[in-house]
Amino acid sequence: MLDALQELTQAVPDSAYAEARWVRTRREAIRVRAGRLDGIEDEESEGVGVRVLHGGGFGFAATRDLSRAGLAAALARARAIAAEGREPAALAPLPESARGHWAGPCERDPFAAGIEQKIELLVAAEGAMRGDARIVSTEASCLALAEDWAFASSEGAAATQSFVQCGGGLQAIAVQDGELQVRSYPSAHGGSVAAAGLEHLDGLALVEQAPRVAEEVVALLTAPPCPSGRSTLVLGSEQLALQIHESIGHALELDRVQLGEAAYAGTSWVNPADIGSLRYGSAHLNITADATLSGALGSFGWDDEGVAATRTPLIVGGELRAALSDRVSAARAGLARSAGCARADGFARQPIVRMTNVSIEPGEAGGVAELIAGVDEGVFMESNRSWSIDDRRLHFQFGTEVAYEIRGGELGRLLRNPSYAGVTPELWGSLEAVAGPGEWRLWGVLNCGKGQPGQVAHVSHGAAPARFRDVQIGVAR
Repeated sequence: MLDALQELTQAVPDSAYAEARWVRTRREAIRVRAGRLDGIEDEESEGVGVRVLHGGGFGFAATRDLSRAGLAAALARARAIAAEGREPAALAPLPESARGHWAGPCERDPFAAGIEQKIELLVAAEGAMRGDARIVSTEASCLALAEDWAFASSEGAAATQSFVQCGGGLQAIAVQDGELQVRSYPSAHGGSVAAAGLEHLDGLALVEQAPRVAEEVVALLTAPPCPSGRSTLVLGSEQLALQIHESIGHALELDRVQLGEAAYAGTSWVNPADIGSLRYGSAHLNITADATLSGALGSFGWDDEGVAATRTPLIVGGELRAALSDRVSAARAGLARSAGCARADGFARQPIVRMTNVSIEPGEAGGVAELIAGVDEGVFMESNRSWSIDDRRLHFQFGTEVAYEIRGGELGRLLRNPSYAGVTPELWGSLEAVAGPGEWRLWGVLNCGKGQPGQVAHVSHGAAPARFRDVQIGVAR
C-alpha cells in the first residue's frame, strides 16, 4: 500500500503539497450485563484519506476504493476542493520527513485469543458483583482495537506504523429509598484501556476486584452526604487525569486558542499572546505533552501529518511555555515547527489538533498518606461521575463516585454525592503538592470528541494524587 501512496503523492505539481494516509482498523467490544451477554461489536474499516494544499487552500477527500484509479479520483477531488479555498492556508516547516516503521507495545494479540475466553472472564466478573437486591445493574466489558497505518507525502514521507489497544472495566449501580449510587473499576467511562495487548486486560484482575465494587456501591447508599463549603481537596489520580484533560489539555490546543473550534467545542481562556508568559498555576504545576510514552493511547511514531512523536513541556513551574499544535495552527502562529499533535479519527477524517498524552509530572509529596498527613480537615475524591465545563475551559464543576473525609491527617468516613467547582487558573493556582513517582500512573480517555464532522480520539493522561487548598466543595451557599 505504501508504494501506491508514494506514487500518488509524487504525481502532484511542484506548486502543490499532497499527503495520503491509509488506515485499516479493527475494533471488538464485548459487554456482559445482568447475567447475560449483552452485546458483541466486531467492526473493520479500511481506506485512504488524501489532503492537498494548492493555490492557498486545503482540500480533503477519502475513499474505500484502494485501486490506483480510486486513489487518483480521491486526489482529483481533494485538488478541486483546494482550488475553491477562500482562506489562505500554510503548513509549518517539517524538520524531517517520516521514514521507516513504528509499532506500539503488545505482548499478546487480543484478537488471537478466542472470543469465548473473553466472554468467560466477563461473565465471571459480572456475576461476582451480583447477589445484593439493592444492586440493580451490573456490567463487565472489554475492548480491543488494532490499527495499521501508512503515510506518504510529496515532501518525501514514507512511513508505516501499527497500534494495539486493549482493556476493560466493571460498573455496578445500586438503588435504595430513592438514592442511586454508581461504582466503577478501575475507572469510570469504559474502564482502563492501554496501548497494550491482552496482558493489560488480564492484569486488571476484574474477577478479583468485583466483590469490592459491589461492597462499595452498597456502602455509598447509606454513607453521609459530602458536606458543602470551602475546604482542602485531595484528588485521586484518575479524577486529576480528567481535570487535566478538560481544563489544560483542551485549553492548550492551539486551534481552540486561535478560535478555530468556536463552532463546536468552543475556544479557550488562553490567548495566543499568553504563551510564554501566562501564570497558569502554582509552582507545583508541571505539565508535559508526550507522544513517546509507552503504553499510552496518545503515543505514536508519527502524527497524522508525518511529524515525529515528541515530548513537549507545556507548563513549567506554573508558567505556560507552549501549546499543542499541528502544522496548520503552528504556521498560523508563526512557529518554527508543529508540536506533532495532528490526529484523525480513521481514514475518512482529516487531521486536526488533538492533545497527545498530557500529564502532570510527579511531585515530592510521597504517597497518599504523606499527602494528607498535614490536612486537619478536607475531602479526598476519586472516580469521575459527572463533569461540566464551559466552552472556554474556564468555569467547571465535577462530581465523583466516591469521597472520604479527611480529619487529623487521616482518611475517615466514606461520603456520597461529592462534587467540587472552580475556575481553571484559581484551582491550579491553589495546587499545594503532588504525590511522588510511586503514585503516578496512566489513565485512558476513550471518548474525547472534537471537530466538524465529529471525531473521537483516544488519549492517556499520567497523574498522581494532588492536594489543593481552599476549593469549593459541593454547592456554594
